Amino acid sequence: MGWFHGFKLHIIINDKGEIISFAITQANVDDREPLKNEGFLKAVFGKIFGDKGYISQKLQQILFVDGIHLITTIRNNMKNSLMTMSDKMLLRKRSVIETVNDELKNICQVEHSRHRSVCNFITNLIAGIIAYHFLPKKPSLKFGTFKSNQLTVFY
Repeated sequence: MGWFHGFKLHIIINDKGEIISFAITQANVDDREPLKNEGFLKAVFGKIFGDKGYISQKLQQILFVDGIHLITTIRNNMKNSLMTMSDKMLLRKRSVIETVNDELKNICQVEHSRHRSVCNFITNLIAGIIAYHFLPKKPSLKFGTFKSNQLTVFY
């Protein structure tokens, strides 16, 4: 495709906006590769929501064995898959991860292009992640359910 220089930061957050796990890869590495690493997913269980870049039947099967359910959107040429309404609603809330990325870049100053050494790069990245943890208000999801006898209509 082309030339890539730099690194990617892969993060997993929970519904409160807290960083659960992170991994650093070169920019030319596929986004699905860190999910195959057990160290990256050590503290993760339940459901993971991702965008179309994480679509892979083989990856879903690998993660399912470890107790992780990978939920992604579908491409235009794919068949529809059955999904609960709560999963569909949470899949729409993936913008929270973009907000976390924006805060890491702009508030915690993780994005910097002229590091003089690898140690300086790693130190700046870790310091930014630590600074993010100390932010008083993080982007989060207000998610809850309630029981009602009324018919619910979704648009």
